[in-house]
Amino acid sequence: MRYTHILFDLDGTLTDSGPGIMNCFRYAFEKMGCEVPADLKRFVGPPLEDSFSKACGMSDEDTAKAVAYYRERYFDKGIYENKVYDGIREMLEQLTAAGCILAVSTSKNQKGADIVLDHFDLKRFFRVICGSDASNGIVTKTDVIEHTIKELGSPDKNTVLMIGDRDYDVKGAHEANIACMGALWGYGSRKEFTNAAADLIAATPKEAAELIQQ
Repeated sequence: MRYTHILFDLDGTLTDSGPGIMNCFRYAFEKMGCEVPADLKRFVGPPLEDSFSKACGMSDEDTAKAVAYYRERYFDKGIYENKVYDGIREMLEQLTAAGCILAVSTSKNQKGADIVLDHFDLKRFFRVICGSDASNGIVTKTDVIEHTIKELGSPDKNTVLMIGDRDYDVKGAHEANIACMGALWGYGSRKEFTNAAADLIAATPKEAAELIQQ
């Protein structure tokens, strides 16, 4: 088994948080007086700042306001408009039994990650849980992944695999010099993962566990 340290994205990989995220983006756009984009699904996964500033062309000041509005609704309602994907618990149990060390590496802030994992009783599976933390310079996906690896004791990067559902996860993993598996049960497509040069692609959590144990 090549990969013994497995890093998981959270939104769109462990849980289907899309409904809550999209509702919070809609709320933020409306509070900002902006037109609500037709395709809100594209905002599930990437960091909030990237979505508001790069995808929507907001200034730094407006981006900060929009993120604040987003989180206003998210911590009140959006965080619970969410569910664990079918097969996730079984996958985590299987990998743990196989001796893998599991961690969460998410662009969601630390508070949000802890709340979600506690709410769904998933925290017990993970040795380390790392979210974004701007106050400590952990902003990009690459930052989060590198911090997670450090918190795991800096294992050989050849043994570390990131699993995520968007090309941001693949890019972040490769910038941190680790491999990445694309999770097709989330919000990304096979084409998206292929274009990003994902090292592995799995259609289901069951297939992901099987590929890791080969």
